[in-house]
Amino acid sequence: MKKTIGRKSIIGLSLAAIAYVFLAIYLVQPVFHIRYTGFIKMVIPFLVAIYLLELKRDGRLDAMKMKRGATPFLLIPLALVTVLPIFLFVALLVDYLVEKKKGRKLNNVRYSRYVMLGIIAYTALVPFFTSGPMFHSDRYRNLIGEVRIETDLDDLYPPISEDGIRVVDQDMARRLGDKTLGADPSIGSQAELGTFNIQSVNGQLYWVAPLLHSGFFKWRENREGTTGYVMVSATDDSETALVQEAGGRRIRIKYQPDSFFSEDLSRHIYLHGYMTRGFEDFSFEIDDQGNPHWVVTLFEKRIGFRGKDASGVIIIDCGTGEMEEYAIGNTPAWVDRIQPETFIKWQIDNWGEYVHGAFNFSDREKLTTTQELSLVYGKEGRSFWYTGLTSVGSDEGTVGFILVDTRTKEAFWYKQAGATESAARASAEGKVQEKRYTATKAVIYNLGGVPTYIMSLTDNAGLVKMYAAVSVADYTKVEVGETLSELLMNYRGRLRTSGAGGPSSSPEAETAWTDLDGAVFRISSEVAGGNTFYYLILVERPGTILEGQSRLSRELPLTRPGDRVRVRYLEDSEQEILDLQAFDNMEF
Repeated sequence: MKKTIGRKSIIGLSLAAIAYVFLAIYLVQPVFHIRYTGFIKMVIPFLVAIYLLELKRDGRLDAMKMKRGATPFLLIPLALVTVLPIFLFVALLVDYLVEKKKGRKLNNVRYSRYVMLGIIAYTALVPFFTSGPMFHSDRYRNLIGEVRIETDLDDLYPPISEDGIRVVDQDMARRLGDKTLGADPSIGSQAELGTFNIQSVNGQLYWVAPLLHSGFFKWRENREGTTGYVMVSATDDSETALVQEAGGRRIRIKYQPDSFFSEDLSRHIYLHGYMTRGFEDFSFEIDDQGNPHWVVTLFEKRIGFRGKDASGVIIIDCGTGEMEEYAIGNTPAWVDRIQPETFIKWQIDNWGEYVHGAFNFSDREKLTTTQELSLVYGKEGRSFWYTGLTSVGSDEGTVGFILVDTRTKEAFWYKQAGATESAARASAEGKVQEKRYTATKAVIYNLGGVPTYIMSLTDNAGLVKMYAAVSVADYTKVEVGETLSELLMNYRGRLRTSGAGGPSSSPEAETAWTDLDGAVFRISSEVAGGNTFYYLILVERPGTILEGQSRLSRELPLTRPGDRVRVRYLEDSEQEILDLQAFDNMEF
């Protein structure tokens, strides 16, 4: 869950007021000859420093594009590099001008001049030379690490079965979660839902969101914490649950990102050994037993003042606040997110931007991401950040897509020209333009070796009415269906008739097809999307269902149980129904 701007705390407001009062006194003292200005000059920096640390804790510095960084408590915090010098610069400038107007050539005037010049040099020149892409373009490009070029999608992202396709997106998960929460007025009136994150729990995909305090007075009435979290299945919109117990004990979420005083999650981390460490990206995740945790990424800055790179995680018990730090290599397996989305997107963009250094004004071979990253799951539940890659200046076409491991940051580039996610969504909406449905966020899947975007089509009320599949390589190859089964049948039939995709499209993959002679044990048909689909079970393969459309062979409608047939199909242990590539009824 991304850190959002928090509520203004009483401590922060008090410190701000005191700091501004002292600053005002300091600014007017040369005119009114106020005494004790030396003391005031010393106090102001400390007050402002404490105030800015409070801003940092509350998240308001994030809103000013000043992300959390390593902030040494006894040294000058990085957050002060920009803001504190502004206070000092204005104060010293007024002091200097007043003294100069009075014709005084005092040491403090020269001191003010030197300090102002020093502040300018520190805030402008030091970051420029230590962190500027002009001098460190190679370091910016290589921050993502080695990007391996891959050709076989099955190695990382094997073909998926129907029950593994996500039909619920984040917006729909929130609507379903709000409905679940509203069913219990005693909870809905006291708490609100946090951000939904996709997560693999015991091999199944769920959207999970914590219950959070909805205000200061609600927090006062529930000091032990909110009472659970909401789970929404990503593959079945009828499966939602409000979880309030795990392992036989009641769930309490006491420490929260926008809570108050010592129960604020950021302050809790900061005051328990992480004053000098950078941390970001508060993700709510549950382990395989259903226990809730906050997973917070630790990072280091690799390029001067910039170049955030994950170095580990802190796992925090939501109820007790107990913390455990892990290096990336030994983080528990149930944690899906170690590498924050913002880090990876920024690093990929830099990798594509500085392909020929910082002075590539012609944009030669520059690449950029096509949209916000999506979290997808591949082989053995391995999670990846996915995004398309497009040339700078290109709107609809991609030069491939990239998968980045959300734990280890291993990056894989699949060079396949095709359509962007937005172009695929437009193609799907155009297929049913008379219905005026809206396509949800496109998620990429491997369907029989063919990279394919799959998305839901929703009406104005946000209800799913249909599903759409669009080929990544050619977004004119689009099919829709009222159910996932219908969609997959239509799409596979489209790929077969168009000669596109899959293992059958390359000579190297011919061995993946199986030829079999046998007797028909059972045959049935189904009409979907204007096409007739036939399902066969052969005596020789009683546990295998073979599926093919009528246009595959005119002999399919005439086939009866007992007929001897010759079939060709793709062996795939992950699929319950296998596609027929060829069919011949040897009785005719």
